[in-house]
Amino acid sequence: MAKNANQVRELRDLPNIGPVLADTLRRVGIETPADLTAAGSVEVLLRIHRTIPDDKACVHKLYALEGAIRGVRSNDIPQGERAKLWRRFQALCRKDDRP
Repeated sequence: MAKNANQVRELRDLPNIGPVLADTLRRVGIETPADLTAAGSVEVLLRIHRTIPDDKACVHKLYALEGAIRGVRSNDIPQGERAKLWRRFQALCRKDDRP
């Protein structure tokens, strides 16, 4: 069984987090698995979206982040929960576009 974000010290030790995503997380202030857990997957993807314009915020990255927090592969998150996460992210992005 994979370890969740509270059980490891390095981002790359989490499921779904490779060297590129770990680097991206550090660029938005997420240095440790505990930082990721504290912020949550939606907030972290928003940070990426707002901070790194050339990094496309996508549904797969959101699921990877959530899976890392839970200690599971992203495709192990139930479909209904994945859809809720994505809707929440999209709603917050729409708020960003308002004057």
